[in-house]
Amino acid sequence: MAPLTGSRLALGAVALSLATFMNVLDTSIANVSIPAIAGDLGVSPDQGTWVITSFGVANAAFLPLTGWLTRRFGQVRVFSASILLFTLTSFLCGLAPTLSTLIVFRVLQGAVAGPMIPLSQALLLASYPRHRSGSALALWGTTTIVAPVIGPVLGGWITDNISWPWIFYINVPIGALAAAVTLWIYRRRETPTTRAPLDAIGVALLVLWVGALQVALDQGKDLDWFNSTEIITLAIVAGVGLAVFVVWELTERDPVVDLRLFARRSFWTATVALSLGYGTYFGSVVLLPLWLQQDMGYTATLAGVVLAPVGILALVTTPVVGRTLHRVDPRLFATAAFGIFALVMFMRSRFSTDAGVAVLLIPTLVQGIAVSMFFIPLINLGLSGLGPARIPGASGLINFVRITAGSFGTSIATTMWDRRATFHHARLGEHLSQYTAASTQWLSTLGDSGLSAAQSYGALNRILDQQAYTLSADDIFYASGVIFVALIPVIWLAGRPKTAAPADAAAAAH
Repeated sequence: MAPLTGSRLALGAVALSLATFMNVLDTSIANVSIPAIAGDLGVSPDQGTWVITSFGVANAAFLPLTGWLTRRFGQVRVFSASILLFTLTSFLCGLAPTLSTLIVFRVLQGAVAGPMIPLSQALLLASYPRHRSGSALALWGTTTIVAPVIGPVLGGWITDNISWPWIFYINVPIGALAAAVTLWIYRRRETPTTRAPLDAIGVALLVLWVGALQVALDQGKDLDWFNSTEIITLAIVAGVGLAVFVVWELTERDPVVDLRLFARRSFWTATVALSLGYGTYFGSVVLLPLWLQQDMGYTATLAGVVLAPVGILALVTTPVVGRTLHRVDPRLFATAAFGIFALVMFMRSRFSTDAGVAVLLIPTLVQGIAVSMFFIPLINLGLSGLGPARIPGASGLINFVRITAGSFGTSIATTMWDRRATFHHARLGEHLSQYTAASTQWLSTLGDSGLSAAQSYGALNRILDQQAYTLSADDIFYASGVIFVALIPVIWLAGRPKTAAPADAAAAAH
């Protein structure tokens, strides 16, 4: 199919980039709004994180269906339908009156969002001449970097100045415009279709075990983990479901997920490093704004400002990585990324309740360098040596594991944050009583300010909570740094990759 030219090329690229922007924006815009959503819907902030994890799990579970859908209905139809359904479910998310309803709509939103990013890449590459594919992917990559920068700030401002439902309503005009332009530009460029068989049992098993495991992780803290019959049942369902899924996919003629790819050393090492690294990174991205708003008194807008600088250096360094990837061993890039991630986490592990905005911003700014060297090199490593026919399935599998790990990382980070806070609160409380000098001084000062004895003890307990949750966040950041260091040797278990097309890696990276 001939490339597009002139204004049609420009408009097509803008429409595809808008769809990508909207999708990526939705993964970050809700992060700083969780306390407001939880408060408005009458649930705890920990329960509010379901708004993030439900979207991620549904997105990951339905991502492998992209290949079958495009073979059956065509890339343009599937992409346009995905945008329109995403827009509709975004509107429904804003209307949700309860957390349960919001989670249902977020699941639907994540499910229909599955094909959007891979198909936006495919259509964009088909729009440009092959020798300009690098320019096409640079444009696409810019949108995926800018969206996480704008997301927290925009989400915070909307939450503080309007109301949280508008973080979803803003998708409506963007989605409508992107769908209209896409259909106008690409409706005559539909790809061939065929009646491809659907591995329905494989899809059902995938949704079953991933969903059961995610619910167990999210509910474990509230239900006291394995002292709960519900958690035990979910764990058994997840374990059995995974085992049956693996057996089924290895014996199915047209599996929804090609697990045989894990027989390749470069593929499984890159997938393990990418998924564990992303799960650790994303867990910290969710935890930081929760801590800032819950314990440091930050508004949603200011918390977004603290998260935003991650894209500044990423915008500068990502094009450099893309241009040099064919000359530099991707294992070196990935090693540098993990080293910088570890440094950032160790810097954050020294945060205190006295940390100013500048202290909080520096690690986020540095983290942008790691982000630029993280995704594309590892996916390039995982796809190296694969023929063109296997690359779509391989990139889909890598992204499925990565997105699932991000949802699991969020649940684990917030659960451990709460558990460690309880531990630190108890330890700090051991040193405070009515007989210790420090306690007497604090209570006296609070009493002099006009508080009653009960109010003074309440204020002192809130101070203990703030210190305990800060120490707990430090623990999580430190453990995250250790995980990044431990993952570096995993990268080098893979052999030196064969020369791979950076375009293929970039097209699979998100």
